[in-house]
Amino acid sequence: MKIEVWSDFVCPFCYIGKRRLENAMEQFPHRESISVEYKSYQLDPTAKHIPGKDFYETFSELKGMPLEQVKTMNQQVGQQAASVGLTYHFDDMKYANTFDAHRVAKYAESQGKGKEITERFLYAYFTESELMSDKDTLIRLAGEVGLDKEEVEKVVLSDKYRNRVNEDIDTARQIGVQGVPFFVFNEKYAVSGAQPLEVFSEVLEKIWDEEKEKPVLQSLNPKKSETSYCTDEGCDVDHK
Repeated sequence: MKIEVWSDFVCPFCYIGKRRLENAMEQFPHRESISVEYKSYQLDPTAKHIPGKDFYETFSELKGMPLEQVKTMNQQVGQQAASVGLTYHFDDMKYANTFDAHRVAKYAESQGKGKEITERFLYAYFTESELMSDKDTLIRLAGEVGLDKEEVEKVVLSDKYRNRVNEDIDTARQIGVQGVPFFVFNEKYAVSGAQPLEVFSEVLEKIWDEEKEKPVLQSLNPKKSETSYCTDEGCDVDHK
């Protein structure tokens, strides 16, 4: 089973949804048959860190919401995060653009470290209050998951993987993604939002049961047709 996950490193529900999916997978008897691939998405492509301006003020201005309402809302999100073992520090969080972080993540994926960098970046932003648009921060964090820091620096200081990130974002637009997290199972089943663990468990079971009942490819050969084909044992003509 293949799961593609569109998410952003500054999306609080993306981290919560990621952990709920992982918890559901831990309970799934066929978890070894699941592959997860993380896709890039930007909630705010124009985001910019403004030193001295805290997260609450920035979010309040962006959404046109009273400051106290923003704080209350984020407190509720923090409680949801805590329910799956995550700690969010909204008081120290730094609003930032994530495009470079997504480029580094694409490089990490090419080195077999896609899952590790995704977890590290999310933890860095929500729990450690790291500035995810800072190039030195991205290089340091990438080094912590075993990536070559000199190679990461080359990525950060160039436009490498820009197209890969944009391709993910374009694909999200084409398939109708309007928010993240967004999960696509086997390229044909979609789940949007940080659904409860029970929902992910039900989806995994449902898709597994449906897929195992059908062959990977459905034959469209007409009945009573003459089929010519070759195998590793030779070539033949099959009369049906």
